[in-house]
Amino acid sequence: MRQSSHLLEKIDSPRDLKKLHRSELPDLAKEIRKTIVDVVSTSGGHLASSLGAVELTIALHYVFDTPTDKILWDVGHQTYAHKLLTGRRERFATLRRHGGISGFTKRSESPYDAFTTGHSSTSISAGLGVACAKRLKNDSSKVVAVIGDGSLTAGLAFEGLNQTGDTHNDKDMIVILNDNEMSISHNVGALSSLLSRTFSASKLQMLRKEFGEFLKSLPRIGENVYQLAKRSEESFKTFVTPGMLFEAFNFEYFGPIDGHNLDHLIDILKNIKTMNEPVLLHVITKKGKGYRQAEQNPVYFHGVGSFDVDTGICRKITTDAPSYTDVFGKTMLELARSNDKIIAVTAAMPEGTGLVPFSKAYPDRFFDVGIAEQHGVTFAAGMATEGFRPVVAIYSTFLQRAYDQIIHDVCIENLPVVFALDRGGIVGEDGPTHHGLFDISFLRSIPNMVVMAPKDENELRHMLATAVVYDGPISVRYPRGRGTGAKLDKTLAIIPIGKGEIVSHGGDLLILAVGSAVSEAVCAGTLLSENHRIQATVVNARFIKPLDRELIVPLVQKIRHVITVEENTIQGGFGSAILELLSDQGINDFTIKRLGILDHFVEHGPQDILRSKYRVDAAAIIDAARAMLRPERNMKVV
Repeated sequence: MRQSSHLLEKIDSPRDLKKLHRSELPDLAKEIRKTIVDVVSTSGGHLASSLGAVELTIALHYVFDTPTDKILWDVGHQTYAHKLLTGRRERFATLRRHGGISGFTKRSESPYDAFTTGHSSTSISAGLGVACAKRLKNDSSKVVAVIGDGSLTAGLAFEGLNQTGDTHNDKDMIVILNDNEMSISHNVGALSSLLSRTFSASKLQMLRKEFGEFLKSLPRIGENVYQLAKRSEESFKTFVTPGMLFEAFNFEYFGPIDGHNLDHLIDILKNIKTMNEPVLLHVITKKGKGYRQAEQNPVYFHGVGSFDVDTGICRKITTDAPSYTDVFGKTMLELARSNDKIIAVTAAMPEGTGLVPFSKAYPDRFFDVGIAEQHGVTFAAGMATEGFRPVVAIYSTFLQRAYDQIIHDVCIENLPVVFALDRGGIVGEDGPTHHGLFDISFLRSIPNMVVMAPKDENELRHMLATAVVYDGPISVRYPRGRGTGAKLDKTLAIIPIGKGEIVSHGGDLLILAVGSAVSEAVCAGTLLSENHRIQATVVNARFIKPLDRELIVPLVQKIRHVITVEENTIQGGFGSAILELLSDQGINDFTIKRLGILDHFVEHGPQDILRSKYRVDAAAIIDAARAMLRPERNMKVV
């Protein structure tokens, strides 16, 4: 047998993997895990999920003929082993680095990535689309969708299951349920309870007897139903084990099986590969498998920064400033102490949104709805109709999934629901599926919605205090990462709705900024004064909707040279709102430059590099100011 230290370096494609003997595969799995841990310890990433899926990944590529056979990975955060086995081994050290390989599957990156992912619960629907397309082309190759039990909490997954199992059309598709009893945090809800059921022989016998007596007690039909249930030795299990759910969708159900037993995985995959109908294979895996620290704390190592491999301890952060997430969580606790109507709602992300302390202090007022943003928003709307003040804490990118519910269930009736949008703006290494670059545009277009963005972590506290007493829909978006180091006021104040503030005064240039862009504007204003003799008035708009007309309009009329700055797509964003305001006021004697994200998706990479590349930092403001303050010219909109 070859030494395990040489197995992975020989694999450039699944074709090479198939040359290995089965007895070599466990050593390959160990080597893959070591490589993943070593790289993620420096680059950061989704460690626990990828470690848990190593054997499953090996078995899939060992049995199926990828990329002709298609494997669609739900979310894609568990695909580091997949990347190592499909021609990206030599580039794996660039994982999540700017210009390197993505932390998720990406069609433009590899033909082995059948579908671009990042958000959950898409694999079954996309896989069904691929399978139906193959059938129309008379293509008999296989389609496999790999989905975690956490992703099954989303309605989209069930919509896909429902159509896949439609008996009117033959669907040749395999769904693999990777069950580790977790999504990002521990799973919640009745489905999670169902999937985790296991029974001893004695308990199963007792349940069979009790359930049989119940069936026979049903009026008129009881005895017939009981006899039907007895026809198969396994039929009772179908009533009380996970198989009953998937068989109801007309899937052939197999499992649950050990997702770390390579021989068992390979044998059963070879068998179900020959079937030409909807099949669901239920595998049990352990998140963080093979790295003790991740096994013991899979939530922490779900998405982790750089860390020491020996201890698992994250490398020290150079700033003492708290994160916006932590400030949000602590402020929620503070507000809830004096207002028993405040409710916290999140979608499978209590850790990521900073709500774990709230959940422990007020368990009856905390609701984790699972990966179900649509349901979460409508659930919050229902609570608001009964006099509560629900705060829906969801990442900006994930709130996109609930857009109709925001309009239909919250805003039409002007219900007092607070939307706390973490990760607003450029998020960094998770890339285009996770940047929060659209929320300003899609929220400010909705009637009744108030849209806020704080300049720092202290202002975030005051905005939350404002939001929970506002009688209508209101949102506050704040960035990923550490705050500016602003001193936190002990007393919370209510900010008048639609009122901005002047941060600095100058007569040459007006910089209108919002959210995290305010600190860049302040920095630019200082450097313009010191190095270029340009004096700028910097305004912290605070509100994208409603804008502070009484503040902004007179300043534009006086200064006439305007730059708007936002970390959001430029279409329909803050700069567009300023233009609309000035147009409505009949003001046209000014020059304006809008800085924001232009019409494309932003790749993954460090936040500072991306802000510089996409021209939303202090240097971009300085360049725009110097270009603008040339000889007078007629208004030009850029």
